[in-house]
Amino acid sequence: MNDRPTEDAKDAVGSGTSGPRLLEDETAAIVEWCAGVLRERTTPFAAARTLAQRFGAHCRPDGSVAFGFWAPELAEQRVSPEDAYLEILDPPDDLSLRARRQQVRFRRHAVPIARHEEFAWAVVADVRAGTRDRTGSFYRLRYRSRDGEWRTVADYLAHSVPFGAFAPAEVYDVATMQEQRTDSDYYRSLGASIDNAEPLRMSAPLNILQIHVPTASAAGTISGLDRIYTVIADKLRSGIDLVAEEEPFVGYDAVQLLPVEPTIEYEAGPSFWSEVAVESPGVDRKDDREGAPGDIPEDIDGADRSDHLAVDLLRPDMTNWGYDILISASSAVNPTLLETARPDELVDFSATLHNFPTGPIKLIFDVVFGHADNQAVPLISRHFFTGPNMYGQDMNYRHPVVRAIMLEMQRRKINLGADGVRIDGAQDFKYYDHENHVLRHDDEYLAEMGDVVQEVCGVRYRPWMIFEDGRPWPQEDWELSSTYRDVVKNQKGEGDAVQWGPLTFAHNTPFLYTFWISKFWRIREIMSVGDQWISGTANHDTLRRGYQVETTQRINTRLGDTLQDIIETAYDNPAASLFTYAMMPGIPMDFINASMRASWGFIRNTDDAYGVKVVSEEAGFMDWQVDEDHYSHPGNFRRLKDHGFAELSEIRRFLRMLQAAVVTTDYDLQSIVTILSVVDPKLAGPENLDVPALKTVARAFMDDLHDYCNISYYKTALSSSQTAFNRSLRAFRRERPWLRRALSAKDVFDVRWPVDGTVLFYGLRNSPDGSEQMLFLCNMEGGPVTLTPARDLPIDGLSSTAWQIALCTRGLEQCEAAQSIVLSDSQGLVYTRAV
Repeated sequence: MNDRPTEDAKDAVGSGTSGPRLLEDETAAIVEWCAGVLRERTTPFAAARTLAQRFGAHCRPDGSVAFGFWAPELAEQRVSPEDAYLEILDPPDDLSLRARRQQVRFRRHAVPIARHEEFAWAVVADVRAGTRDRTGSFYRLRYRSRDGEWRTVADYLAHSVPFGAFAPAEVYDVATMQEQRTDSDYYRSLGASIDNAEPLRMSAPLNILQIHVPTASAAGTISGLDRIYTVIADKLRSGIDLVAEEEPFVGYDAVQLLPVEPTIEYEAGPSFWSEVAVESPGVDRKDDREGAPGDIPEDIDGADRSDHLAVDLLRPDMTNWGYDILISASSAVNPTLLETARPDELVDFSATLHNFPTGPIKLIFDVVFGHADNQAVPLISRHFFTGPNMYGQDMNYRHPVVRAIMLEMQRRKINLGADGVRIDGAQDFKYYDHENHVLRHDDEYLAEMGDVVQEVCGVRYRPWMIFEDGRPWPQEDWELSSTYRDVVKNQKGEGDAVQWGPLTFAHNTPFLYTFWISKFWRIREIMSVGDQWISGTANHDTLRRGYQVETTQRINTRLGDTLQDIIETAYDNPAASLFTYAMMPGIPMDFINASMRASWGFIRNTDDAYGVKVVSEEAGFMDWQVDEDHYSHPGNFRRLKDHGFAELSEIRRFLRMLQAAVVTTDYDLQSIVTILSVVDPKLAGPENLDVPALKTVARAFMDDLHDYCNISYYKTALSSSQTAFNRSLRAFRRERPWLRRALSAKDVFDVRWPVDGTVLFYGLRNSPDGSEQMLFLCNMEGGPVTLTPARDLPIDGLSSTAWQIALCTRGLEQCEAAQSIVLSDSQGLVYTRAV
């Protein structure tokens, strides 16, 4: 909003108007406290850590609200006191946070602020705080820059952003939300009260289920996911058998949600918050000048000043896989994930997991602080950035206030009820050492992330930590050079943290011939040092990398009859799962889309400038993840069909041509349109193809892909025998938590040499107390192999007696260890015996 206030507004507002009012003595006390913190703390970072806890909007016991902002712009641009104020927007009682579109008339108040150096403070009475049942007031800091334009400072540490990170934040009663938690018994059972000197460290789970909220239920919301777990919990309490579509959700110690932070929004609009008119009380007139609506007058002198602001509101509906974030408001929940638009929804889901009838399920948040999308540049202070990178912007971790704010974002987010934290792209946390002229990893900051103390229900704890770190990625030889152990060795407390292991990190393609044998050197590493690694081959990264493989490569056709069958079996492979759960150390992780045999892709519908390019890079999705039957289903790809792509072959051909045109023209949109328009035979699609039409097709592709990836579409096609088998693997692991440990000197693992056309993994594991032995063998890839396990496996001293089948893939139920058996591709067995 850049225009000056209307003259009518100047005349209409003044002292005595009811509404929020500054509490001057309380505000002065905070300013004095701020000055003392800056004066007394030993380092700027120590001071910033203390100050950051008071940034944002905090409801006080007396009903007032304390506001705090880091606003270096005010000092840098020498903004005078009368040219900066706190704007508070009171919503009408009939505001609906669920309405698709509405125009709302807010009562707007300008409240003076008190400043000390880079920080702005105000304690304000008569501010409405949001709750589960009520919408609170919205707020932001406003100032007039040296160029005369009125600008805003967002609350980087907001608790609620119902209309996205670019809109004003909502004042929220966090204390009441926490008091209403229904999992307080879970926290008390941890045994670490707030009075304890040392917070406890949350323990590691036995296994993890990774979930993308928008595609994990028909509703695509956290409440939708909560309902799935609530129904399952009720069935388990009542002794009712689960159906196939429910089994992939159970048997886990932890659920990890893909990022739930606010993400980027529509690059070319529409905005979810569009200010259209300013009205003075009793005047009811529109601001007819160009640009944004007018502003509260200057000369804020302590008196309440107010007018009305009309805003066009859209309910946020962007789609994203979760990792394109803005940093700002990362302490809040992405409003597109909230059915109710209330952050209580995530607290409720946390409680549902913690109160699960078979035992508490831990909740893990996946946080993205390694980069910011370029959309963040106009939204947050320039001090947050050090420069561009392949994802957008590098973050300025060495700036003391930026560092403190990001740690505080993490603390507030985890306080919603998470037990663990996954740090995305930890290898991206870097800074330039100017003294030695070298780029360094900020492992000290990663250690600080692992040392953040949470407080929920009177319990202080540090969350369990997972780091995705493949350094020296993206160096060309990263697959060879990465140890996947650089972060955990720097974390406080032995065994507290884990990293993604080499079979989990991004680039694995288990549907290509020789995958398992070519990765055998890494697998041997996993067996030796993998107790602090996340294991498993299916996750949000690997499934996407899978369909980017050219279909002309050496594909293991033993996995299925079609490309879709092959990729589904590769990432939900009975032998690979048996190997992960029964033999490999570490902590197994599954991805719900893979377990449900549902499609998955790179989901983002907000691009404008590069939207066509992004779609061209995802063209392989239509080859690997879609067949004729799925495309012809009336509910699938409705938008693409409306744009003229009636048949799967037509959209595949269009995308192949688009890929070539993007490369040939170095992504010149007009040239791309020219090329596509002269292809012979004519391409299907819009009759008159131009740049806007091409962008519309790209948007349709992303929206259709998002709908198609929802697991609710696939549930009726699930194999009950496969879901039951996978569930039995999880139960087996749960009964033997010692399997997390790396192999001991008594244990054996190897591949049969010579390979002779079959990659046969085998192994022997011994329980630490010596009471049980476990014999494992799997055909990971290749032709059928015939052997007698107890006789033919080259394991010294292997007994041939007393072995019992504990786990087996389909068709091997009668295959005893002392008899000849045939193992085909993706088949395997586990035998156990008491010692």
